Amino acid sequence: MAEAERIIGTPDIPGAAGAEPEQSDGNAAVPGDRSGADGPDRAERPRGRRRIAVLFTVAVLAYALDLVSKMIVVAKLEHHDSIEIVGDWLKFEAIRNAGAAFGFGEAFTIIFTVIAAAVIVVIARLARKLYSVPWAIALGLLLGGALGNLTDRIFRSPGVFEGAVVDFIAPKHFAVFNLADSAIVCGGILIVLLSFRGLDPDGTIHKD
Repeated sequence: MAEAERIIGTPDIPGAAGAEPEQSDGNAAVPGDRSGADGPDRAERPRGRRRIAVLFTVAVLAYALDLVSKMIVVAKLEHHDSIEIVGDWLKFEAIRNAGAAFGFGEAFTIIFTVIAAAVIVVIARLARKLYSVPWAIALGLLLGGALGNLTDRIFRSPGVFEGAVVDFIAPKHFAVFNLADSAIVCGGILIVLLSFRGLDPDGTIHKD
């Protein structure tokens, strides 16, 4: 269990095995004592920054891939015939979707826009307590996907906060979606798996 916690990213615990005690004015720091010793803070800050960097790197990558793919679809595929990728089982077909992911709820565009914005705010606040790399990847996928579709909601026609999302991945017998939808779904699945494993965003592991 100790090895698993080390690999997954359990937060630093003052006084843990192998940790060097901080020295202050020639005296050894008392394990667990944060008053007057800034050693634990110095240990936690780089750790937190590394996780936040992973989150935003994944988010930027997911957002960029979604944005570029939509620009290409609008320029090259919209108002043209669909392109078969794997026979009729998978096609690229440009459509405008005013609903949620996979084309559901087209009558609630503004509501989905508000939800996407709220998700982004929640992830940004949670990032301050993020010490787990798997959670950083999952939240990064959610953030990048939410930003990708929110960009369409704001800047595409018919108007601000009512814009239709560009979808183009069209599997047979399934709804048409985009890379932002895929990132959101993958991030959600990863969060469920991490929750089943008992891993929290702060890196702690618990068992029910």
